[in-house]
Amino acid sequence: MEYRNIWTMAETHEGRLKDVSYELLSRGRALADKLEEHLVSVVIGNDVDKEQINELILRGADKVLVVESENLNDFIVENYSNLVVDLIQKRKPNIILAAATANGRTFMPHVAMRLHTGLTADCTELDIEKETKNLLQTRPAIGGNILATIKTPNHRPQMATVRPKSSKPLETDESRTGEVEIIEFDESLVDGRVKKLASEYSKDSGLNIHGADIVVAGGKGMKKGENFAILKELADKLGGVIGASRDAVDRGWAVYPQQVGLSGKTVTPKLYIAVGISGAIQHLAGMKTSEIIISINIDPEAEIFKVSDFGIVGDLFEVVPLLNKKLQEEVK
Repeated sequence: MEYRNIWTMAETHEGRLKDVSYELLSRGRALADKLEEHLVSVVIGNDVDKEQINELILRGADKVLVVESENLNDFIVENYSNLVVDLIQKRKPNIILAAATANGRTFMPHVAMRLHTGLTADCTELDIEKETKNLLQTRPAIGGNILATIKTPNHRPQMATVRPKSSKPLETDESRTGEVEIIEFDESLVDGRVKKLASEYSKDSGLNIHGADIVVAGGKGMKKGENFAILKELADKLGGVIGASRDAVDRGWAVYPQQVGLSGKTVTPKLYIAVGISGAIQHLAGMKTSEIIISINIDPEAEIFKVSDFGIVGDLFEVVPLLNKKLQEEVK
C-alpha cells in the first residue's frame, strides 16, 4: 500500500478544538496542493464540538477523521500513541504534522520511535522537494544561529512538529466540502498503566507571551535589566505582557519564557512594540506575523524598521517615559 496524503493532528481540550488545529491546516494545505494529495485532519478527544469539526473542512481539510471516547478525554501519551500508530499502520499517511506544543512534543516522538521513522521537531518552514517529493523540514539549530533543512528520504511517514503561531489559519471558505469519518475507538488500545489523577496549571500573565494580544519587547538597547521597569509600566498600561530578544535574555535582563525568536517563542499579537531591538533575522522570525508592529530605536537603519508598521527613531529612554506619561493622562 502506497503512503499518501498529509495528516494534521488537531488538538482538543474539554471538547473544544485549540486554535493550533486550524494553523496546521494552512501548512498542510500548501503541501497537499504541491503533492496533489488529500489533506486529512485527525481529531482525538471526547464529545468534540461538531461545528468546530466541520470548520476544519471550511479551513482547508478534505477529510476529518474523528476518534472519540471517554478514555481519550485526557491526554495520556500511551493511549494517544497506541491509537495514532494503529491509524498509521492501517491508512499509511505520507506526512504527519503536529503542533510543537506539550502534547505534540510528547506523543510524536513516541510514535516516531515505534514506527522507526524520522521526526523533525519545532519546524519554522515546510516545503516539498521537487525532484524527490520529500518533505523539506526547516528548523533552527545551534541556538538559533543557523537554519537546518532536514529530510526523511528512506522512511514513512515523514513527521514534523510545527511552532504554534508560526502561520495563520486559512480563512473559512463556505463553498468547501469534505468528508467527516467517525472511527470507533478500539478500547483495547487503552494502556491502563497511567491514569490522570489531577492537573495543576499556573498561568503567569507576565510570562504568557504566546496568547497575549499585546507584547512589549525589549532588547540590548535597554542597557540593563533595571530599565525593563519602564517597559513593564508601558505593558501594564496597555494590558500587555513583556517579551525580550535573545540578547536581553542572555544578559539576564529577562527570562527564557519571555524570549521571542527562533530560539524562543513565535508570537502573533495584535500589537507588538519592539524597544531597543535591532532586528536580527532570528528575532524577526518570531514576531513578523504580528498584526501591528511599532518599533522604537535610535538607529534609523535598524533592520526592525523593515517589518514595522510604525517606527519611532529616537532615544528609548526619552520616548517610552513620554508614552507612559501620555497614557497616564488618558486614564485621567
